[in-house]
Amino acid sequence: MDDVLRPLIVVGGSVVLTLLLGWATDMLLRKADERHPETPLWGLLRRGRIPYQLVLCAALLRGSYVEARVFPEHRVGIGQTLTLVLIGSAAWLVIRIAAAVVETSYTRYASARAHRDPARVRRVRTQVTLIRRVVSAIVGVVAVAAMLLTFPAMRAAGASLLASAGILGIVAGVAAQSTLSNMFAGLQIAFGDMVRIGDTVVVDGEWGTVEEITLTFLTVRTWDERRITMPVSYFTSKPFENWSRGTPQMTGIVYWHLDHTAPLDAMRDKLRDIVRECPAWDGRAYDLTVTDTTPHTMQVRALVTAKDADDIWTVRVTVREQMIRWLADEHPYALPRINTADAVLRRSLDGHGPSPDGVPTARHAQGSPMEQ
Repeated sequence: MDDVLRPLIVVGGSVVLTLLLGWATDMLLRKADERHPETPLWGLLRRGRIPYQLVLCAALLRGSYVEARVFPEHRVGIGQTLTLVLIGSAAWLVIRIAAAVVETSYTRYASARAHRDPARVRRVRTQVTLIRRVVSAIVGVVAVAAMLLTFPAMRAAGASLLASAGILGIVAGVAAQSTLSNMFAGLQIAFGDMVRIGDTVVVDGEWGTVEEITLTFLTVRTWDERRITMPVSYFTSKPFENWSRGTPQMTGIVYWHLDHTAPLDAMRDKLRDIVRECPAWDGRAYDLTVTDTTPHTMQVRALVTAKDADDIWTVRVTVREQMIRWLADEHPYALPRINTADAVLRRSLDGHGPSPDGVPTARHAQGSPMEQ
C-alpha cells in the first residue's frame, strides 16, 4: 500500500501545487494589469504562465522524485529527463519575460513619439525586433549547451572540445561565411538606421514596404502583395532607394506626350483644379512645364507633391487620368496624332519656277494644264 500511496502523494502533490501557484500568479498578474492599464507589461507576462508552470512542476518533481520511489531501476533516466525539462522550460520562460519587457519598452516609446517622429519609431521597432531575436538565440544556445553538459560523456569531452575550438572555429567560419556576413549585416541595419520596418524602398526595380527584418534576411511586400525575400547583406553592399529616409514627403512627376498646339495655359489651370480637388495632395506645390520636343510631339511634365509615397501615387494617377480625359473632351487636337496631310510647298520669290532651295513649286510639281 505504501508503494502506491507514496508516488501518488509526491507526484499528485507536485502537480496540484504547480496548478495552485500558477493560478495564483496568473490572478496577481491579471489584477496588476487591470490596475495599470497604461502599461502592457503585466498582460504580456501572462503569456509565460505555461513555461512558468513547467518550471515549477519540473523543479518540484526533480527534488522529490527520489522520495516517490517510482521506478527505482530507472532513477537516473527519470532524473536526467526532469533536468532537461527544467532547463528547457526555464529558457522558454526567460525568453517570454525578455520579450514582455522589450515589447513594453517599445510600446511606451511608440505611444509617446508616434505623432512627432514616426521615422524614429520605425527605427526603434526594427532594433527591438532584432534584439528580441538575438536574445532568443543566445538563450537557446545556452540552454542547449546546459542540456549537453548534464550528460557525463559530454563533460568528459569538454577538455578535448576546448582544445580543438580554434580549428573548429576557423572551419565553421569558412563554412558559414555567408550566414555570418548576413548576421553582421542585420545588426548593422538595425543600429545603423539604413532601413527600418515600414520603410518604402525600391530594390531591383521593385517598389514595396519593408515587412520583416531578421538577422539573415529581409522581406519586402510589393504594391501587388507579393513578398520579396532578400539577404540583408544586399542592403549593405548595393545601392537602393529608401523613400522613407528623412521626411516622408515626396514630389511626383507625370509626363504627357502632346501635340505642339496643346493649350499649356489652360492645362496649368486644369492642373490647379485637379490637385485642389484631390485629397491626397498636401498643398505644398504643383507645376507644369514643357521639358522636351520632338518633330511630332512635345513632352509636358507636371510636378505634384504629397505627404508620403502612397499619397504621391494617388496624386499622380489622378492627375494623369483626369488631364487626359479633359484633353480628349475639350481639346482633342492636343493629343498626339500622325500627320498624313500633303506637305505645303514653298513658292519662289516671283511665284514661278523652283523655290530658292531647289524644291519644285506647286505649279511645276503639278504640271501645266496642257501637259495634263
